[in-house]
Amino acid sequence: MTIATLADVLVPVFAGQLVDAIVRAGEIGREAALAEALRALGMLALLGLALLGGRAGAFMAITGLTLRVMSATGAEAFHRVQRFSADWHANSFAGSTVRKISRGMWAIDLLDDTILVALLPSAMMLLGATLLLGWRWPLMGALVGLGGALYVAQTVWLSLRWVAPAARLSNSWDTRLGGAMADAVGANAVVKAFGAEAREDARLGRMIGKWRRRTARTWQRGTLSGAAQTATMTLLRVVILGAALWLWWRGEANAGDLATVLTMFFMVQGYLRDVGYHISNLQRGVNEMEELVALHDAPLGIEDAPDARPLAVTRGEIAFEHVTFRYGGHPTPLYRDLNLRIRAGESLGLVGPSGSGKTTLVKLIQRLHDVTEGRVTIDGQDVRRVTQTSLRQRIAIVQQEPVLFHRSLAENIAYARPGATMEEIRRAAALANAEEFIGRLPRSYGTLVGERGVKLSGGERQRVALARAFLADAPILILDEATSALDSESEAAIQEAMGRLIRGRTAIIIAHRLSTVRAMDRILVFDRGAVVEEGRHEALVQRPGGLYRRLFERQALELTGG
Repeated sequence: MTIATLADVLVPVFAGQLVDAIVRAGEIGREAALAEALRALGMLALLGLALLGGRAGAFMAITGLTLRVMSATGAEAFHRVQRFSADWHANSFAGSTVRKISRGMWAIDLLDDTILVALLPSAMMLLGATLLLGWRWPLMGALVGLGGALYVAQTVWLSLRWVAPAARLSNSWDTRLGGAMADAVGANAVVKAFGAEAREDARLGRMIGKWRRRTARTWQRGTLSGAAQTATMTLLRVVILGAALWLWWRGEANAGDLATVLTMFFMVQGYLRDVGYHISNLQRGVNEMEELVALHDAPLGIEDAPDARPLAVTRGEIAFEHVTFRYGGHPTPLYRDLNLRIRAGESLGLVGPSGSGKTTLVKLIQRLHDVTEGRVTIDGQDVRRVTQTSLRQRIAIVQQEPVLFHRSLAENIAYARPGATMEEIRRAAALANAEEFIGRLPRSYGTLVGERGVKLSGGERQRVALARAFLADAPILILDEATSALDSESEAAIQEAMGRLIRGRTAIIIAHRLSTVRAMDRILVFDRGAVVEEGRHEALVQRPGGLYRRLFERQALELTGG
């Protein structure tokens, strides 16, 4: 790009020599004048080739550079977002996050083009014109240099101080708009269920109205900024051309010199005319990068310790030692000095009212949150001192609301073990009572399940999640209401399969249906973050006034219609 711009800087010099040769034809003879003109023309042709070759080479190099940086930036942002804490994801719109990353990637393309293709050549052209004209006419060089610098300074000030704040606000509303659209589209089933299409249209319409007003202000400021820059450039043109005429009147410049000055100025003007646009692009690119940079600067929330090692599960014993835990800045802890030991190979049921702390217990084992005080250990290893990847790979979990990828059934089942063979996938599906419904699908295991598995029923999604847990073959198993979405017949079959699955593993089963935990080795009854009862099903239902007994009797009445 430097070679191409230097070639452009020299064009006015040889254009002036060409004009000067023609003007002097009567003085030196037509043939001599023609020879001088042809030499100047030849140099102009060489400079044109240098310009062409330099810019083509630059564009090829910039293309490769930009794509490498865009790819690395997008991959790095995705890498970081994947490792943000569960709290961060719970408080962020997925659509907004994707928009921030994609817009930030394309901002890199805009920044590279603006800096390397536009601003660098403009700065070099202004500097080259100032030096060439100043070497011959110091006054002219000063006018071009100072005038160009004034124009650039005005442009930068308008772009950064006036247009940029409006653009930043416009970008924030663009992000909100994308998040709102993604939220409504993702929850379309709920919208349809309540006939709320018009309500969602109105809600989005209000957001679009705010976005439109913010964006209109940004564009209007950009237009007025461009008008101010055009006025400055017009004034500069008048001053430069007036100075050239004054030098000719004083006899300090001939026709060829005037041609050099005029050509030089119009080339400088051509480069500088769009500087305002390029500065605006630069600022826009920076604005669009800000949200991506903010993702990079945001704390992960849950990070591996510097000396973290892979978790080694030899037995599968889990312990809570004097654990106190509170969510965020909540003043009241959910757990206070909780001590609990889950023996290796034990099947443990967790029951209790909603919000009593059952799900939080398993989240602490997975280290989706860090304890406030105390520690959680697996086979004596503090979960904060092992790598999160190794920890979660040794735990198979079936969530209450299973989430599937918009991929094939085989890929979803094999997500727990990507190298699994088709035979292993089929065996896991059979154990989860999923093989029958999969066989009825048009493409069997190759069927795409839709975004978040929307093409499957709740029970079918649950069975796929169970198959995934079977295939994981992890030493620790967590089932969070794993049979909640199944009909009675399927529930019985799955409970039988679950019995095989938990054998020889440390298993934790969260259940609202108490039938799910009747066969557990031990049941913990939670209430307001504390274990209020403990024992086997037979003992707990006999305890007078016990919470477990009340829950069991209530469910029994519901089943009998009492």
